[in-house]
Amino acid sequence: MQFIDQAKVYIKAGDGGRGCVSFRREKFVPKGGPNGGDGGRGGHILFKATGNITTLLDIKYQQQYRAEKGQHGMGRDMHGKDGKDLIIPVPLGTLIRDFETNEVLCDLTEENQEFLAVKGGRGGLGNAHFKSATRQAPRFAQPGEPGEELTLSLELKLLADVGLIGLPNSGKSTLISALSSARPKIADYPFTTLVPNLGVVTYGEFRSFVIADIPGLIEGAHTGTGLGFQFLRHVERTSVLLHLVDISEMAEGDPADNLEKINKELELFSPDLMKKPQAIAGTKLDIKGDGKRLDTLAQYCNDKQYDFFPICSVTGEGIKELMIYLGGKVGQHKKK
Repeated sequence: MQFIDQAKVYIKAGDGGRGCVSFRREKFVPKGGPNGGDGGRGGHILFKATGNITTLLDIKYQQQYRAEKGQHGMGRDMHGKDGKDLIIPVPLGTLIRDFETNEVLCDLTEENQEFLAVKGGRGGLGNAHFKSATRQAPRFAQPGEPGEELTLSLELKLLADVGLIGLPNSGKSTLISALSSARPKIADYPFTTLVPNLGVVTYGEFRSFVIADIPGLIEGAHTGTGLGFQFLRHVERTSVLLHLVDISEMAEGDPADNLEKINKELELFSPDLMKKPQAIAGTKLDIKGDGKRLDTLAQYCNDKQYDFFPICSVTGEGIKELMIYLGGKVGQHKKK
């Protein structure tokens, strides 16, 4: 399935049914009167959050939604049937904006949370409503009101507790596969991860948190360079950011410089990201070589007061300590 996290959609609520012009005509009833019924209300359009879907794919390829119209009123004071409401399911974490003004209308973050986007038009009154002492045979009724319409932009921001960030090939996919049952593509070349991956990490008894693997960032990502920029929105909701830095003997560049480049891109994308708790994981410990890169990164983290964890996702070294640490940080954030 394609991962689609942005979509534009036009929605139109149902029009109200028109009122009826009708008169009572029955045998042996010498004086009939107006008995036109009211039109039915047009259907509303609602968005409903569900954990059963994880992408905006359906909305991307069906960009128009129209609710059912209200039925017209009928004689004998019969009310027209209301139009059926249209409920559009969206993934948890969907942000809904007005396309024209960019105003945030709703943020759907809870299971079964609903948002009434547009209301159906009111049905028109039948001529029975307009009878009076001076107007006993009204020959008119109200038309139904048109339903509301809007063009919306939908943006999906994944609901994860921990966001994995780092340069391409820094070991993010390998780590999430080691921590959870997620099985992202893993290969020995950059940009293996093309879409965000989610995994549920279980630690301790009845405790867990959600971790998100974001495609690798490179310098200039905030301007659209590489793949990571378009997915950075998915770490905006996280409680903790975990930087993965390659400390193997084959890695390029100074590890501390690589870490600073990523933080610079985060700050340029959104200064709020730099306010989140951060921890650093030195990856590929099993091929650290002479250990100089490990020592450089450890000293840098000590100077900057970052929590640092040397790990190896393949052998499991340092993984348990990292899981307990992340779980504690997530728990602290949820208590606030």
